[in-house]
Amino acid sequence: MGFRFGLTEPISLAFPTHYDVEKSNQLGLILRDHGGYGTGQERALREEVLGILDDVVKIWVNNVSRAKGFSEESNARVFTFGSFRLGVHGPGADLDTLCVGPVYATREDDFFGELYRMLDGMTDQVTELNAVPDAHVPVIKFKLNGVSVDLVYARLSLSVVPDDLDVSNDSILSCVCAHDEQSIRSLNGCRVTDQILGLVPNIRTFRTTLRCIRLWAKRRGLYSNVVGFLGGINWALLVARICQLYPNALPNLLVSRFFRIYSEWRWPNPILLCDIKLEGPLFLGRQVWDPRINPRDRYHVMPIITPAYPCMNSSYNVSSSTLCIMSGEFKRGNEICKAMEAGEEADWHTLFESYPFFEAYKNYLQIDIRAGDADDFRKWKGWVESRLRQLILKIEKQTCGMLQCHPHPGDFSDKSLPSHSSYFMGLQRKQQAPVNEGEQFQFDLRGCVDEFKRAVNEYVSKKIGMEICVSHVKQRDIPNFVFPGGLRPSRPSKGTWERRQPSNQFGVSGNIAQPDRLCKGKPTVLNGACGGQKRKRVEDVNVETDSARCAKSIRLYQNGQAESLLRCNPPINTLFAATVANASSFKEAEQLAREPYVLPEDELKKDRHLVHDFAAGNMKDSHLMGSVNNGPNPSTGCSYNGSLEELLRVKDMLSSSPFEPVARRKPFNRPKLTSLASGRLIQGY
Repeated sequence: MGFRFGLTEPISLAFPTHYDVEKSNQLGLILRDHGGYGTGQERALREEVLGILDDVVKIWVNNVSRAKGFSEESNARVFTFGSFRLGVHGPGADLDTLCVGPVYATREDDFFGELYRMLDGMTDQVTELNAVPDAHVPVIKFKLNGVSVDLVYARLSLSVVPDDLDVSNDSILSCVCAHDEQSIRSLNGCRVTDQILGLVPNIRTFRTTLRCIRLWAKRRGLYSNVVGFLGGINWALLVARICQLYPNALPNLLVSRFFRIYSEWRWPNPILLCDIKLEGPLFLGRQVWDPRINPRDRYHVMPIITPAYPCMNSSYNVSSSTLCIMSGEFKRGNEICKAMEAGEEADWHTLFESYPFFEAYKNYLQIDIRAGDADDFRKWKGWVESRLRQLILKIEKQTCGMLQCHPHPGDFSDKSLPSHSSYFMGLQRKQQAPVNEGEQFQFDLRGCVDEFKRAVNEYVSKKIGMEICVSHVKQRDIPNFVFPGGLRPSRPSKGTWERRQPSNQFGVSGNIAQPDRLCKGKPTVLNGACGGQKRKRVEDVNVETDSARCAKSIRLYQNGQAESLLRCNPPINTLFAATVANASSFKEAEQLAREPYVLPEDELKKDRHLVHDFAAGNMKDSHLMGSVNNGPNPSTGCSYNGSLEELLRVKDMLSSSPFEPVARRKPFNRPKLTSLASGRLIQGY
């Protein structure tokens, strides 16, 4: 057995060529052009903010200690996690921080009470203060000297928090109060970050690759954990797994293989950087991600598992709709990277093209919110944002997964209206939904909208003036304030990668043609791709709206020319099953789960001797688990009806290059965790 990072041996140990160096340098230039690297001045400002925040929490814990009659000796610590701790933060990035306090400083009364009031009193330094105590990880959001800060809290069963506290050590979990899952999740932010940096073979290439993927995700509208896409830690875990499989590769190849592997990954097979620890070293008994035991874990459609104990699914917010959208974007990225390697008309700029959200659909849901003043609006906005994902889930459930809902990750404000924001969601019938010629489908979303509004209006801190309005808008009726400069483009974009393809497919949303008006009698639709040929109506959608102009039903039409880009619900085999057959122990199941799908011999290319666990011919004697079936997956409607795990089918061949390989270097550079605390930025290629 050779070098190994993670559960399997690398797919390739090949060293980079001059071509790889050139392409990676081009990536570095694009990152700098898009502001992917922070300046020294910005880092100094963040460090200054951390110092101020550390002083504030120490004053806070002293006040709490005296108020509750404890000794004068008290302490609290502030740690960073997320992009700043990973060393990939850029301009305008949030500063993710963790406050660790003693046992007598409670979350409800002291963190969201006394500390919130202290921050609220710092009017000369703190702005946009907003507490979100009902979040999965409760957080206080604010700006300190212009830097956006997310502050979470972990309460330890200690009377004094030591200055040399090591949050990466598993023993810290024994200091967490029983059943305090919120503190466990808060601590895992720092612990997961440190574990990731210790599990990748080369931190420098990992950081550069992660910066590229973060930029791509933001440009394509996929960077938002709140609405059901992926956040920073999710993308870091996905990139780290690719770095494990190609330990000597430079960022250009890592980006290419990122799209190749995840475009073929069979979800809900989980992404794992290391073995799942069922039990900590101190037998702490914390709950870990395990669908065999925890029924709630079976609903996860895109599990990306954190490496730190207790292992959790970091992507629990992903829905069936957002998974389909991301799968289509992975395929798009793979096609562009293959085109670049083949010398076709594509480059890195093509990969980073912005997603034309308001050109991709003909029908949208518009969610407008408003409040009486700026302070109430911040609170109301934070609450509504945390509920938007529930609207997507309700629509999926109501339509049996046949209607796809694509949320825009950001919000838009009409400058003429104070304390106002709008959110948008694109609507279309899923391309996998069966349609018979001439058959009519009607989706009535009025119940979904009513239920969503009722849930939002149950906000315990709701005040007079806090309002929400859900309406349907056609593409032509999208308000001008969503466009740059408030000017609607005269014609759609023509230079995008999708519009240059022979099939004229338009992104992941497909090209669903719509009529300009609701026709009477027997409506028809002109298919622009077919020279005006009329097509029968195949689908109706009925959405309740709050405006008079939207009282009628929405009718969506299928474009016969649109080909399916996505395969979101193929027969899938998962790592865990509710019933494990032919396995005498979980350890045996783990071992068997590492054995991948075996490609036919004739499909392996000249580099197949470098391809190990994922697609190697020497796996032909692999013993896979017997067939199991534990019913339909609640999220996908599919059954677990195969082996214990069928990992992705990788057809991997390193790009040929006329250049000679660069001089061989030491293949791995395992970092020392003690040197990572500073999170010092090492700029990549």
